[in-house]
Amino acid sequence: MSELFDAVLAAGAVRDEVSDAAWLRALLDVEAALAGAGADAGLVPREHADRIAEVCREGYFDLAEIGAKAAGVGNPAAPLVRELTAKVGGEAARYVHFGATSQDVMDSAAMLLATRAMEPLLDDIEAAAEHAARLASEHASTVQAGRTLLQQALPVTFGFTAAGWLSGLDSAAERLRAQRFAAQLGGASGTLASLGGHGLQVLAAFSRRLGLAEPALPWHTERSRIGELAGALGELCGVIGGISRTITLLAQTEVGEVAEVAEGSGGSSTMPHKRNPVAAVAAQAAAQQAPGLVSTLLAAMTQEHQRAAGSWHAEWRPLTELFRSAGSAAHWLRTSLERLRVDAERMRANLDLTGGAVLSERVTTELAPRAGRLAAHDAVTACTKRALAGEGTLADLLARDPLVGKNLSRQRIGQLLDPADYLGSARIFVDRALAAHDKRKGGQ
Repeated sequence: MSELFDAVLAAGAVRDEVSDAAWLRALLDVEAALAGAGADAGLVPREHADRIAEVCREGYFDLAEIGAKAAGVGNPAAPLVRELTAKVGGEAARYVHFGATSQDVMDSAAMLLATRAMEPLLDDIEAAAEHAARLASEHASTVQAGRTLLQQALPVTFGFTAAGWLSGLDSAAERLRAQRFAAQLGGASGTLASLGGHGLQVLAAFSRRLGLAEPALPWHTERSRIGELAGALGELCGVIGGISRTITLLAQTEVGEVAEVAEGSGGSSTMPHKRNPVAAVAAQAAAQQAPGLVSTLLAAMTQEHQRAAGSWHAEWRPLTELFRSAGSAAHWLRTSLERLRVDAERMRANLDLTGGAVLSERVTTELAPRAGRLAAHDAVTACTKRALAGEGTLADLLARDPLVGKNLSRQRIGQLLDPADYLGSARIFVDRALAAHDKRKGGQ
């Protein structure tokens, strides 16, 4: 937690779902579920399981004290179990943490935390996708310069641009929904030997009580679930990073095709004229933290034997931070798209800056069957260079060129240089993205 930076870099509702208090709540929920599962299997007297659950639910536990004591054993589950046992007291205390090991509690708590954080995260992603869908629909015919390698290329529409954003967000959300959140219960070496013949029964009841999937076997050192989750969160941040970067570029003063419009937002500490796309900038800042966190979690997948020395411990902080960063990025992108105002006139004006040069390829394509490809290319290229040098409009220069003017009328040249008439399948692609989005929503 940082009072100085969290308002920007850990904004949104996900932050609270992965806080220290949320971790503690998840750890206690795991211990309560474990006692209840033991009772379900007939290993723990029901009244003792109820007592443990009551203390987990209503007892006070000092976060700082538990954290400090974790240094002695290498994880916070062990001191929490000791404190819980003391608070439960009596005969019921004998059944606290029955059959489990510290990693079972930490891993199951991490999975609970992830499921709880996923709800507000998906809410922000889906809201951002709805805004992108609205922009795609409203601007399906709004002509815009396509840009490749940061230079104007062939024309597109802003709806086509927004449809790309929508598709990326939908794909990221779909991957997040497909994550495998499973309980963890294996005991000391993963065999549940201390539960005798009741191990599988307790595992099934434990998973059910937590609302997590029952794994085929404990996954103490088989960390593909964590790796997949890290990859999915990293993918989301990559999508958000691409969208927010494009927004900041389109919002540049010299481009001015979009702007974030919000009261009291976007100012500068020194320059009164500035209107910064603050939400997109914050989304970018949060998203850019993901790659390092993802790489740490992937590196931690290398775990030996039945229980690893240090690698599962290495997951707790980067997983928490990755959720915080992804949640903040999704929150700020949602805000940016909600605020976004599109300047269609500026988009067309920017496209016209080249005087039609971006459509010179189209003239060459039309001329080639009549004059030959190389001759057509050379003639159109020469006219385009002269137009960009300020010698006249491209349409006039093409019409006066002996080769071009002989084969194409001035009217036809004007049509060929109209960007609104050279959009290929842009509208169809927009419609397909919107249809796919609607289908995903219907299938949720």
